[in-house]
Amino acid sequence: MKLLSLLVEPRLRGVDITGPQRLPLHQKILAEKKMIRAVFEEFYRTSLALEAKHFGSTTGLRVEIGAGTSFFKSLQPDLISTDLEASPHLDMVVDAQRMPFENESVRTLFCINAFHHFPEPRKFFSEVMRVVRPGGGCIIIDPAYGPVSDFLYRRLFSSEGYDRASTNWGYLPGADGQSLPNQALSFVVFIRDIEKLTREFPALELVEKDVLPSYLEYLLSGGLNFRQLVADWMQPGVRALETALHPFRRQLGLHHFVVLRKSASAPAS
Repeated sequence: MKLLSLLVEPRLRGVDITGPQRLPLHQKILAEKKMIRAVFEEFYRTSLALEAKHFGSTTGLRVEIGAGTSFFKSLQPDLISTDLEASPHLDMVVDAQRMPFENESVRTLFCINAFHHFPEPRKFFSEVMRVVRPGGGCIIIDPAYGPVSDFLYRRLFSSEGYDRASTNWGYLPGADGQSLPNQALSFVVFIRDIEKLTREFPALELVEKDVLPSYLEYLLSGGLNFRQLVADWMQPGVRALETALHPFRRQLGLHHFVVLRKSASAPAS
């Protein structure tokens, strides 16, 4: 923990990284750190490619849930960028568990590093079933579940937990009676308990999942909360190493994606 405190981004010292004051600081950090911007841009482009692959000619709104400091909208201008907290760069304030959108009005819900922050995922899935059109769906990017991610996510953030054995689809009990988001939630729901998800929401099909390859760039960039560990000019070499290690991404990866599609035969909401 002492080493981690030394690696914390200086501008975030003493700042509650779960509070609204983090957003303008994170935006400034994201604008300045080329490597983490490249990682997020890869997340966005991967999400768009998966949308085109799996949701075909389905029409409707395209909505980013839990956007935070996202710049996804700069790549996809028709995207509705939303978060639970208001910010000048966002379009709407939206609770993912109680969305303001009309029934079957949405083509795609993009959810990048936000799913594990949902206290009651079943409410989110019910909302997906209500607002998404048949043939559309949800693309989720969240913490991965291999040995490296297991080691790191247990130690990086005191404001979040990581428990792959949790029997609860939701938050973990924390110190002082406070609940913590479970960074392993997407593993629990989409990997370990996938049969339960299918039973409870049979019209939601898990059509693709995989581990993303940009783990070294993400780690060495320091993300938004820690210092960058290498110079920007080293990024091409880091990416080349990731490419060489691609067969081992499931062991080394820090993020994975899940694509959920609402069955075209699902009854109308």
